[in-house]
Amino acid sequence: MSFLSVDAFTHLIGPYGYGLVALVVGLESLGIPLPGEGILIAAALFAGRTGRLDIGGIVVAAIIGAVLGDSGGYWIGRRFGYGLLLRYGPRVGVGPARIKVGQYLFLKHGGKVVFFGRFFAILRILAALLAGIDRMDWHRFLVANVSGAILWASLYGGGAYLFGDQVRRLSGMAGLALMAAGAISFVIVIVIMRRHHMRLEEVAERALPGPLPPAHVHHGRPRRGDGGR
Repeated sequence: MSFLSVDAFTHLIGPYGYGLVALVVGLESLGIPLPGEGILIAAALFAGRTGRLDIGGIVVAAIIGAVLGDSGGYWIGRRFGYGLLLRYGPRVGVGPARIKVGQYLFLKHGGKVVFFGRFFAILRILAALLAGIDRMDWHRFLVANVSGAILWASLYGGGAYLFGDQVRRLSGMAGLALMAAGAISFVIVIVIMRRHHMRLEEVAERALPGPLPPAHVHHGRPRRGDGGR
């Protein structure tokens, strides 16, 4: 989901090319709703039609933008989001026990969320931020971030370059399918969490015993209670 369409950037592809791709993809990954995937496909189509840009450069630019943007989103979430959640979460029903559930879920499944989130419009914007808020291990995050960015940029950029407008149509249908699957999955997760919240809280407490670390603790030797971070 984005507040600007690809058409708003299309005329800039020729003069700004690789930098534009890296910037838009990076800002989307940072948490700003921009059409990162759309600009990647548009730039690849432009390269295929005109030969004025190199598809390898486009893919690399998208990877760099995705990795840097996600890293920035992770840092913002870890540096500021976690503290805000500690302070204001209880006011909206997200107390320490539920915060631990989030941390536990990212401890167990964070790599998959970050990796596959690259292919879901909403998660492309939120996954890195959530990983930071839930204090996912940086090294695990980086591996999932880089590998997801490489596969995503190669599939969509390379596919658009090789197969042209067919990929744009397919990506639109795939995007709708992924959004529907994501929405269904989200509802299922919420239902499961509500039905088994006590069990999840007990499991999370066993995996992450003790009080939540203060917001100002960002570094230091990982401990089991910090999810191996």
